[in-house]
Amino acid sequence: MESVEIRGNKTTGDLAREAGWFALHTLLAVLVLVVIVAVFWLLHVDPEASLPKIICTVLALVVPMGAGFVVGRMVPGTVASHIWISGLLFFLVVCVYTLDLPTGNGLCNGCGAVDKLWRTFFTIEMNSGLLGGDGILIGTWIPLSMIGYAIGAKLARNLSE
Repeated sequence: MESVEIRGNKTTGDLAREAGWFALHTLLAVLVLVVIVAVFWLLHVDPEASLPKIICTVLALVVPMGAGFVVGRMVPGTVASHIWISGLLFFLVVCVYTLDLPTGNGLCNGCGAVDKLWRTFFTIEMNSGLLGGDGILIGTWIPLSMIGYAIGAKLARNLSE
């Protein structure tokens, strides 16, 4: 079967290979976050305490950044440095979903759109209670892990050039 030539001198096979690497790097970034959360779970930290959430937020950026750097040095390519796009798209989808959630008698009763998003994703104490109280995990840590991974991969690529 003959390949179709696409702008940029890439065949459909090349694009499919890049899409596969993109999905694999995105999955690796999320798996690094799963390991971080599992360690916190094994340590039985208080889920209501602020300090573990702040530490995990920092680790959700820094540890995937290190993983992206290591993988970027081992597997040279440009795709890993672009998975921040996955993080942004994931964040936007979760934002739209959160805005569609009804507010009720709780911490975010009658919140506006910006307040609803801010209290769900970025407030450590007294969050909105939406997304089962896991807004920081779903809407902040997952995109942060993808962004951190992309930064690490970009740093690795820049050092190798």
